[in-house]
Amino acid sequence: MNTSPEQKIVIGKEEWCTLPELGLPAVKARADSGAKTSALHAFNIRPFEENGQYYVHFDIHPVQDNRKIIQTCRGRVVDRRDIKSSSGEKERRFVIQTPLTLGDETWDIEVTLTNRDSMGYRMLIGREAMKDRVLIDPDASFCLGKLPEEEVQKHYQPTSPSKEGLNILVLASNPDLYSNKRIIEAGEERGHRMRFVNISQCYINISASNPEIHYRGGELLEGIDAVIPRIKPVMTFYGCSVLRQFESTGAFCLNDSVSISRSRDKLRSLQMLSGKRIPMPTTGFANSPIDTKELIRMVDGAPLVVKLLEGTQGRGVVLAETNKAAESVINAFKSLNANILVQEFIKEAQGRDIRCFVVDGKVIGSIQRQAAAGEFRANLHLGGTASAVKITAEERKIAINAAKVMGLKVAGVDLIRSKDGPKVLEINSSPGLEGVEDVTGKNIAGMMIECIEKSIRSSKRLK
Repeated sequence: MNTSPEQKIVIGKEEWCTLPELGLPAVKARADSGAKTSALHAFNIRPFEENGQYYVHFDIHPVQDNRKIIQTCRGRVVDRRDIKSSSGEKERRFVIQTPLTLGDETWDIEVTLTNRDSMGYRMLIGREAMKDRVLIDPDASFCLGKLPEEEVQKHYQPTSPSKEGLNILVLASNPDLYSNKRIIEAGEERGHRMRFVNISQCYINISASNPEIHYRGGELLEGIDAVIPRIKPVMTFYGCSVLRQFESTGAFCLNDSVSISRSRDKLRSLQMLSGKRIPMPTTGFANSPIDTKELIRMVDGAPLVVKLLEGTQGRGVVLAETNKAAESVINAFKSLNANILVQEFIKEAQGRDIRCFVVDGKVIGSIQRQAAAGEFRANLHLGGTASAVKITAEERKIAINAAKVMGLKVAGVDLIRSKDGPKVLEINSSPGLEGVEDVTGKNIAGMMIECIEKSIRSSKRLK
């Protein structure tokens, strides 16, 4: 079809569009002539076959910056393609064909399905969809008319918990943390009854016949199907005690108390990894100051890293660049009766490490973290930056095995690339979601909820 310029629709860089067959009456879209194919926000993508034709069911947040509204759609699959994202990463996506309405015009377009949570716009209209039909005014927006926010909200209803939904608690300390809010949003999206519970305000009744957990004001926490523990390090002992009580009532815990305790004990976790021949930096541990020089030799001398066993998020970690400095730091810590590890420094990593996010035995996302200028720790809390990274099959296997050794269903496994291959630095039982969701664009929180659903379904079948 060839249309003269006078007959073409003039649109701005952003417009409201309709996808009638998908049940989406109002979607804010970005027009992008630099992209060949159009893309639509989608998650929980479920392919199926019907009468010899392939389809997908998928969920979408149709309203920008609103995860409480969720719409389930069905589309006809016409292809599956490798699409390169703006970050340069390739992703294999389902391609569906569906009508698009812009203004008074409607025509069929091909759309790829991908998670666009981190991109803002729910839809991107590529040049193939606009060819011979559309002219873009890059300085304008909403040439076809604006839609007030209230009008958009009328088209969609927030998701309500279903009768079949689970009672799920997020057991943590700060309800305003990104990760905790995202997990609650993800659970509500899937029809579950989600609740935040502050660890420090729980107390327990230990009884052989009727173990109980009470909450502030005397409320009895009962009928809980699952608990998602997000226990900060200073609350490890008390948090695991409360979690054990939930376990005794029969609640499914996404990470159990034993696994969390293992991962929080840096020495124990390294010994367990060593027992399974999982590679890690050479590490020394000693008590007597008499052994300091031998300890330094054990890790091939300076530069080396001295770590407090109780340190978290990069705190209590010191880089000693000479043997003399290492002796001073180690003996200073020992004089304070502090337990420390002495670890080889992987210089060739140049302040970079890789965080692999493992859920239910799979690496579902990974990012590379770069230390801030003048800093050797690749930590986002210390000014580091995160970027997309493609991990190797070996790195994937190591991350999965490390989480398995700890017994963690959800883990952030930190790897470092050395001249001898990838090595495990640390395993986090309450990994943050913000960096990995932002960089990968994946619904990590939703995958955690899906893991709970799968585990509870499996346990019911076994009964």
